[in-house]
Amino acid sequence: MGVDPRQILAGFLTVTMFVMLANMIKREHFDSVKTPAAANIRLDENPVVEQSLAKLPGGTTTGPWKEDEWQELKPCWAKPDLGNSEKSTGFVTFSLTNGPEYHVSQIADAVVVARYLGATLVVPDIRGSKRGDKRDFEEIYDVEKFMKSLEGVVRVTKDQPAELSAQNIAVVRVPNRVTEEHVEEYIAPIFRTKGNVRLATYFPSVNMKETTKSKADSVACLAMFGALELQPEVREVVDSMVERLRTLSRKSDGQFIAVDLRVEILEKKGCLGGDGTKTCYGPDEISAFLQKIGFDKDATVYLTQTRWHGSLDSLKESFPKTYIKENIMPADKKPKFLDSETSEFTKVIDFYICSQSDVFVPAISGLFYANVAGKRIATGKNQILVPAAISEATASASDFISSYVSKKNHLAYSCFC
Repeated sequence: MGVDPRQILAGFLTVTMFVMLANMIKREHFDSVKTPAAANIRLDENPVVEQSLAKLPGGTTTGPWKEDEWQELKPCWAKPDLGNSEKSTGFVTFSLTNGPEYHVSQIADAVVVARYLGATLVVPDIRGSKRGDKRDFEEIYDVEKFMKSLEGVVRVTKDQPAELSAQNIAVVRVPNRVTEEHVEEYIAPIFRTKGNVRLATYFPSVNMKETTKSKADSVACLAMFGALELQPEVREVVDSMVERLRTLSRKSDGQFIAVDLRVEILEKKGCLGGDGTKTCYGPDEISAFLQKIGFDKDATVYLTQTRWHGSLDSLKESFPKTYIKENIMPADKKPKFLDSETSEFTKVIDFYICSQSDVFVPAISGLFYANVAGKRIATGKNQILVPAAISEATASASDFISSYVSKKNHLAYSCFC
């Protein structure tokens, strides 16, 4: 008895649908994994929005580069005014810790708290992971632009008043994305008693999903997306490295891929979550992923790994134009920005290069991925491809667009339109 061709076609379509569904599930599990500093990233169930990914015109390397022009979004928030809000003589102090992916969230929480309390915000210092690793805010960020961006929103002072001491300042823990209700219930009573508070932000979850808007939204949006800019020297280093990568990418019209892949994190982290889902991907897996979604050997790849590691050799064999910071940083800048004993500069450089690349691939889940995604969404750079193991010989890059973008559920979408 002959086989009905329609049955063969139906079977093929069914298998294809299951493969696509499996890839979507893997991508959402990657977005939702637990990290050392956080629990699950929660995602909503909005319908997937198809993204336009296309081949470059003839004469250039092939690959799933985005064909259309990126359109930078416009802020949806109105700059809030202090107006007749309650004022106090107290201060709010805090430190920026753990790298730029945490800094943007810590700034937003501190501004929300200080504004609600009517307190003066003290410009924070920056502290690294090692004991005694401390630097001034202006060593990395533009302090004048920071203060100017918050004019009329909250009072800011550059230096901590001499009268503040351990006796008249209380340390309070603040959950990331703090609400006014939390401030009123848990922080305001302490502030009224002590007169000053020092904030220590903690991250109960890496949750950058858009939630119900509150009165604090415009303040948080401004602080997260409009207050932090790199100081000129650091900006110059980042810009020169991005320009170098674009020069090395002539065959792809100056476009390059940035991959957040740090071997030391992979070795410590382990890539299986508690439920057996994948939380990170190694060099061989990233190489296979990039090849199967259509990037060829001429694609330029930037890795956030600081020093070359032998495990990256196979990736470079597949993509000879694979670079790390020491390959593309100007020689006269290396002593300060690459060879220093602290990692603050290298973290900042990686964060901003990943925010500006044409394609971003997060090989490691967590807050770096979440907040880089936020900066990219704000500037219209939506080609964020979340890796997965692919059993087929080839696959469409559009199947791996971050659900932050495909579902438009990132916090950034409530701040920009």
